[in-house]
Amino acid sequence: MRKAKAVLSGLVLTGALLMPTAGPAVAADPVATKAVPSGASKTLTAKTLQVDFQYQETGYWCGPAATRIALSARVSPPSQQQLANELPTTTNGTDWIGQVTRVLNNHVGTGWYETKEMPNDPPTQAQRDLLWRDIVLDIDNNYPIVANIVAPASNHPPGYPNYTIYHYFTVIGYDTADMTVLIADPAGFAPTATYWLTFNQLATLIPPKGYAA
Repeated sequence: MRKAKAVLSGLVLTGALLMPTAGPAVAADPVATKAVPSGASKTLTAKTLQVDFQYQETGYWCGPAATRIALSARVSPPSQQQLANELPTTTNGTDWIGQVTRVLNNHVGTGWYETKEMPNDPPTQAQRDLLWRDIVLDIDNNYPIVANIVAPASNHPPGYPNYTIYHYFTVIGYDTADMTVLIADPAGFAPTATYWLTFNQLATLIPPKGYAA
């Protein structure tokens, strides 16, 4: 089953870890409090992959770090420095998701990964359908997905600071029971290395960038 190819550019910018400030008590978010599996697991509705997680080693190496996390599910991954050289990543970040696609395929020795573009914000239903299909297909075949996201202050994953973040992270699992996805995030904003997001939020974070799947 062939996956349509596309190309998309984007920058990678991250910041330092910010600790949340105290505020009024609110009801627990069921996704935020959902248990994260410690390794690879599979149930009737969910599958997650085992990866070798590392936080990004510089403020602009989210691309190399997310790429390394994805590779670690299949091969012994190279260092973030080597991947930064191969992408290539500069102090401005990794400026094109297609660079990630190329490096992933070079290391896994297949042509599995393709660059998918999501230029519409909000995404079209067809783009959302393709993203969910890619997540399930790739995770079922032991291929994590690398996503290039744009997270404004009004639409943040857990712990992100109060400004727009241009970033790369890795999708390493899904659960069809509640349409959630497991994220391995090298930024260090969240209190944990991995966390669940709703699929709907992921679909709104990627535009106008893209992902490698």
